Amino acid sequence: MKILLPPSETKRPGGKRGPADPSSWALPGLLPQRAQVLEALVALAADADVTRRVLGLSEKQLAEALHDNASLRTAAVMPAVDRYTGVLFDALDAATLDGYARRWLGAHVLVHSAPYGPVGALDPIPSYRLGAAASVPGLPGLRRLWADVVSAELAAAEPDFVLDLRSEAYVALGPVPAEVPSAHVRVVTAQGKALNHFNKHAKGALVRRLAQERPKAGSRRTLLNWAACSGVPLRETGETGILELVTDQPTARR
Repeated sequence: MKILLPPSETKRPGGKRGPADPSSWALPGLLPQRAQVLEALVALAADADVTRRVLGLSEKQLAEALHDNASLRTAAVMPAVDRYTGVLFDALDAATLDGYARRWLGAHVLVHSAPYGPVGALDPIPSYRLGAAASVPGLPGLRRLWADVVSAELAAAEPDFVLDLRSEAYVALGPVPAEVPSAHVRVVTAQGKALNHFNKHAKGALVRRLAQERPKAGSRRTLLNWAACSGVPLRETGETGILELVTDQPTARR
């Protein structure tokens, strides 16, 4: 099973001495696009006014964004699952998992970033500033740049099953191909109402639970069987390709 996570706008600074080596990351066929975006972001960082406009930044956010994007070739790196912060990644809290759980994340989880495409959970990445909706000078639209090649790389990886926890904006940057067995997760209340803030928390908590228990879930059915046995409220919906994760409040960490 492969799990696709969205990234977060907020990131932890610092890390180990770089530079990053994108050729060593998951889905190496994405290297040409990764290089294109890196070059465009470094060039963009030379103009503060254009950076602020293109990335939709406040004055407070601008200095950090300029620094991060200008130094992408040389910046310190840390595993993607540790780099990102925010509700989902705080609930996952990968830093507190044991070595077995972290290795499971490395083998099964991809975080779909805007500049790098999907990267492995333990792939060492630098901090950056770029969202899925941005239009960067010198690049085609990110959807045009990424969608087909990401879908092709996901298919080439031949996963038995893909659990897609991404937001719609990142699904658009690389849909799971129709020939790959997959399910997209929607977070709802017991009454079926979609959730916003708790959506991200519930997804992070689900991935943490999977990393801790490491089930052999190679299909939709075996994943649901694990969920039923473990008391995880993941359920069928009757809609093709959709599963629902039921929660009314943040899930308590185990």
